[in-house]
Amino acid sequence: MEIDFEKLIQLQQLDMEIRQLSLFLEGIPPQIENIDKKIAESSLIAAAAKEKMTASQKKRRELETEVKDIKAHIGKYKRQLNEVKTNKEYTALLKEIEESEKRVDRLEEGFIAEMLLEDDIQKDIKEANQKLAETQETLSREKKAIFQKKKEAEDRVQLLGRGKADLLPAIPAAQVDLYLNISRKKGGIVLSPVRDDFCDLCHVRIRPQVLNELLSTRKLILCENCGRILFWREKTDETSTEAEVTEAKAK
Repeated sequence: MEIDFEKLIQLQQLDMEIRQLSLFLEGIPPQIENIDKKIAESSLIAAAAKEKMTASQKKRRELETEVKDIKAHIGKYKRQLNEVKTNKEYTALLKEIEESEKRVDRLEEGFIAEMLLEDDIQKDIKEANQKLAETQETLSREKKAIFQKKKEAEDRVQLLGRGKADLLPAIPAAQVDLYLNISRKKGGIVLSPVRDDFCDLCHVRIRPQVLNELLSTRKLILCENCGRILFWREKTDETSTEAEVTEAKAK
């Protein structure tokens, strides 16, 4: 079987670029997910600072209410001092007033502490909101750039797909079938150039008789080691990319 090496090489190059672009596109959703996660984490930090402020304000209101209630009781006890009949009752009221006033002092200290804490929380909220805005701006730019690359890759895949669709009818059906069969088995790398008497992908030396056939004919010759279609390539021809060799070795 005479092989149309040029078209098969072109087909392999199209398939390799399509595969590389497809792998790139598969990696985009995790990147977007990671960016959204970072944005959410920044939002949580800002939200936590606001919740801390809300909790402090609530506690301060509770302290205010408790102080107000205790002071009302103190006023009531003081009025009762003029109404008691015995020293025992008078002493008991004085003790109750004293304990209540001490309680008010402690609550007011807590109130002041909450006010001071709110000043610090307000600073935290400002810093968190600023960081959130900066983070969202940075990550939004990253996200936009990724989507742009995604669109470019998708457009390129479509263009390559059309090129492949135009190329396939120009290759004999039997050669296409052979190409697809080897591609499935060899991870998409179907053809291997021969350099310095070696298969360029598996590095096995090619027998002299096979080399002569490669030089003199265009017949189908498979590498006896890796099973790929062999074709002759001059030493100065560097069309085969490192990506082809690396990917083939990985298989």
